[in-house]
Amino acid sequence: MKISIERSDLLKAVAQAQSVVERRNTIPILANVLIEAEGSDVSFRATDLDIEVVDKAPAQVERAGATTVSATTLHEIVRKLADGALVTLTADSAAGRLTVEAGRSNFSLATLPREDFPVMASSEYASNFSVPAPVLRRLFDKSKFAISTEETRYYLNGVYMHISDSDGGKVLRCVATDGHRLARIDADLPEGAADMPGVIVPRKTVGEMRKLLDDDDMIIAVSVSETKVRFATPTITLTSKVIDGTFPDYTRVIPQGNTRKMEVDAADFAKAVDRVATVSSERSRAVKLQLDEDRLILSVNAPDSGAAEEELAVAYSDEPLEIGFNAKYLLEIASQVDRENAVFMFNSSGDPTLMREGDDHSAVYVVMPMRV
Repeated sequence: MKISIERSDLLKAVAQAQSVVERRNTIPILANVLIEAEGSDVSFRATDLDIEVVDKAPAQVERAGATTVSATTLHEIVRKLADGALVTLTADSAAGRLTVEAGRSNFSLATLPREDFPVMASSEYASNFSVPAPVLRRLFDKSKFAISTEETRYYLNGVYMHISDSDGGKVLRCVATDGHRLARIDADLPEGAADMPGVIVPRKTVGEMRKLLDDDDMIIAVSVSETKVRFATPTITLTSKVIDGTFPDYTRVIPQGNTRKMEVDAADFAKAVDRVATVSSERSRAVKLQLDEDRLILSVNAPDSGAAEEELAVAYSDEPLEIGFNAKYLLEIASQVDRENAVFMFNSSGDPTLMREGDDHSAVYVVMPMRV
């Protein structure tokens, strides 16, 4: 195999591949990227056996062929090459070496045979549809903060993507929760998605897939089966196993009867929470909200380090209420708000609180209170 490729194209493809590769590997080949050259394209494939990413890039292919080489080492080399360089990759399978040449730089890397590289079995997808990148980005960006990191509740270690009923008909919905907070985000149902099975997309996959969604004009092809999910752009295909478990019935957690309504400027609220939480002890980081007629007092009392208080003007006309929250959870939820106003719906100091963005009901957040 012998190919010549622009440094920028090579860097982009290898960066995507090496981020999937696990740092600590018991199987040496899994640390490698599979490079396959044919026609006028070269593809870079990496896997950790749960996720597989294939990135295609244009190249001048002198001799077609394939080899595998350490993803991290190749990425480090390409990253340090001069901008605009033309990189030549030459594989010598007999010697088990890959030569990387650019200008006056020359590297020789050890390779492993391509036959040993595990390729993820392609499955029949029950549902195939297309979603604009900004829509998918919103669904996952606004929900991923609530993914649980508790390994014992593995079925919460991802975002539950499924079809659900909403007031206006069926929607594509993403939900994540860790038991303390919950995010539920809806988007219009894409054509062809009606029969999609509900799947739990793992946290690592959400992170990798997010890299495909920066281009606003991009249309992402989504394919879903009971065991796998695939996100594809014209040049990159990301395939992942889904979490084998049942996502709990989250609808029971979303409060329906919360009547005490507070409207507040989302940015001001987030900054105020951040300021008063500065004095609190890391462990609990509890912030107390005291609500009265059009007035909110945020306070933190940490006996070992000090106390803080800040007053905010809000729209609130119900009876007075005192309620406590984990500052980190409040900040994360407030930072999801794209609109000016955040609307909080309270019931009592012991009940979950609902938050949404202005009059938009397509994004709903729930946070559990704390004793303060």
